[in-house]
Amino acid sequence: MEVITAIAQMRHAVAHAPRPLGFVPTMGALHAGHAALVRRARRECATVAVSIFVNPLQFGPSEDFERYPRDLDADCRLLADVGVDIVFAPGVDAMYPRPPDVVVVPDRLARFFEGERRPGHFRGVATVVLKLLNVVRPERAYFGQKDAQQLAVVQRMVFDLNLDVEIVACETVRDADGLALSSRNRYLSEEERRAAPHLYAALREAARRLEAGDLHTEPLLVAARRELPPLREDYLAVVRPQLFEPVDAVVPGEDVLVIGAAFAGTTRLIDNIRVRVGAAGEAPADRRSPEHVS
Repeated sequence: MEVITAIAQMRHAVAHAPRPLGFVPTMGALHAGHAALVRRARRECATVAVSIFVNPLQFGPSEDFERYPRDLDADCRLLADVGVDIVFAPGVDAMYPRPPDVVVVPDRLARFFEGERRPGHFRGVATVVLKLLNVVRPERAYFGQKDAQQLAVVQRMVFDLNLDVEIVACETVRDADGLALSSRNRYLSEEERRAAPHLYAALREAARRLEAGDLHTEPLLVAARRELPPLREDYLAVVRPQLFEPVDAVVPGEDVLVIGAAFAGTTRLIDNIRVRVGAAGEAPADRRSPEHVS
């Protein structure tokens, strides 16, 4: 496995790599969820590249950029074990030799939820993803569905800017109790970790009611909120994934997302479940994801 820090060297390496090339962009602090993305890329591509870059542009002034977990050696051991060919681990000076003046600014998709809570976050995400795609030039790039609004922004950027890459959305990987894997889960105390799956429980309750044919979202969100304590709600909502705007009512047969964010202590958790809205009286499906780790 080759570890590269310079943009010119990375461009040379991928230009001579067997194709198709699959790319997994990360901020490091890797876990089994990242490994699942890599394994998917490994099955589908001749070459697999992973970036490790903690992007300052997507952190707000009061967020955790300085304390975000970083362990390049441990990350590289995990990536070598799952068959990565090239690791791109540039420094901030390589990616931003000058403060950027031209950036990607998402519009409608970033109005609510993560975009509202974290002003400038999706501008930073979209800008760094575009820069990485321009360096790596993959045929396919792999993203987890846990960060659903981020995924929607990246997909729309690729469409609107005519980028020649396929964005592959991969199933959220969860612990056995349903908690979506995240690098920030390591911030949780033992008590907070026990409480953390309540967010998934709340989303599952909303999903169950949608699948059973409940069409008005406010009553089902009230029921979902009863599953949240001791977590503190940031938001719960039902959205259409193409727009990421809150909806008051849905129609049978459409696909929607139940999304949520909540605090366990000072750690902010986000999650979502994709739901096919049922007709009234239908038995709800089991919404537990098949992607679990012990």
